[in-house]
Amino acid sequence: MYVLIGGAGLIGLSLAQKLVELRHTVAVVDLDPKACYYAREQVGVMTFEGSAVKTEVLLEAGIRKADAVAAVLRNDALNLALVALAKNYGVPQIISRMRHRDFAEPLSFTGATHIISTIDLAVSEMVNAIEYPQVESMMHFEQGIEVLKLTISKKSYVASHSVAEIAQDSRFPAGSLIIGYQTHPHEDLIIPNGNTILAFGSTVLIVTKIGLVRQVIDFIKG
Repeated sequence: MYVLIGGAGLIGLSLAQKLVELRHTVAVVDLDPKACYYAREQVGVMTFEGSAVKTEVLLEAGIRKADAVAAVLRNDALNLALVALAKNYGVPQIISRMRHRDFAEPLSFTGATHIISTIDLAVSEMVNAIEYPQVESMMHFEQGIEVLKLTISKKSYVASHSVAEIAQDSRFPAGSLIIGYQTHPHEDLIIPNGNTILAFGSTVLIVTKIGLVRQVIDFIKG
């Protein structure tokens, strides 16, 4: 994919680095020549010095051929303008960072396909860390669906048991499902089947409803 990033701040550069690692073609647009130099020399992406909300700069950067645009400029108003321009040039995926919730509706109306609230993400991560310290990571989806990443400890009941045995256990919350399994942090994540045995020290991904999170944790960690 060809991804055009508006903004070479911390988030823009970090995003560019990740996309390069995933072997996407990336271009960054920013007013700051030093930021462009760093992105070009250290991150290894194409850079275009200038305003990411000026049509001539975006056209030079190839917005017409972009598969995705990420708006991570210094304020919401600029991101809104970039979203509108990306929509105008027919970019299929338009992702925007949002600082203030007042911009959620304008960004969506203007054409953002994904809106990432930096405040909401930070607050959610902190709440999860306080409320569920046993969980390595947690991802929230619409309609109260949560995906948890948990490590199987020595004391865990599920260690040495199969996925089928766990699913049939009456203490495992109904409607929850083990959807991923990783034997070691350096190993690939796999989709387990009923015969997969959960080993001590391995990691599981479990999908459940928000009201069942505590029960899932107690069952896996107990």
